[in-house]
Amino acid sequence: MIPSALEHVQEIAGSGDRLAVFLDYDGTLTPIVSHPEDAWLSESMRQTLRSLAARLPVAILSGRDLDDVRGRVLVDGIVYAGSHGFDIAGAGGLRRELGAAYLPVLDAAETELREALDEIPGAQLERKHFSVAAHYRNVNEDDAFRVDVAVDGVAARHRELRRIDGKKVYELLPDIDWNKGKAVLWLLETLNLEYENALPIYIGDDNTDEDAFRAIERRGVAILVSEQSQPTTARYSLKNPAGVERFLRAVTECVGRKL
Repeated sequence: MIPSALEHVQEIAGSGDRLAVFLDYDGTLTPIVSHPEDAWLSESMRQTLRSLAARLPVAILSGRDLDDVRGRVLVDGIVYAGSHGFDIAGAGGLRRELGAAYLPVLDAAETELREALDEIPGAQLERKHFSVAAHYRNVNEDDAFRVDVAVDGVAARHRELRRIDGKKVYELLPDIDWNKGKAVLWLLETLNLEYENALPIYIGDDNTDEDAFRAIERRGVAILVSEQSQPTTARYSLKNPAGVERFLRAVTECVGRKL
């Protein structure tokens, strides 16, 4: 097991002159739930994020649509990156969007995948602006392979898309060399956080967050949210969103003492 970030808060918070915190949403700020639409941010986590954002740069990078994650968090002054970093917005007119040219092929993939999933009990299709997601958390284990086959079939017919695998979800998105890691690096440059003593901290729980872990491996701190041991590039761990909240509060206190 990698060490707990809670046991090393002061060490982490003191590692750079200026911290910047990057966070996933589902499974990091909120628990994983059976239906994605039910994953709402707690008021205590919202207040924690507000306090943190008042002291240092904060960004939330989610597989959800930009408007969806922004509407669930409702904290001003932070950067929101939806669709795994394909759609970014922040204060001062910060904006970047990739993949608009792929919307027609995503529409076609959505239609085909919806038809295939209709035959699989418990399967759920989620259309996002820049991706199509097939959730199988509520699918019988004996039928889960059918979701895999359906997604692969659609992907094979639309080579402009690529597949990524998350927690109980397969997703098709534009086949562009872009991910959460590249989005973090772009934000560091755009927010003038590339200088030597800036410390990016990234906290996430999913396979898609490993791209961000690798991107900051030599210059920042990656923290995996998981109750079980698993292969990861992260240096530290937190067990669950409650642990994430405690860690963020502790970081806020450490930064406050330095100001």
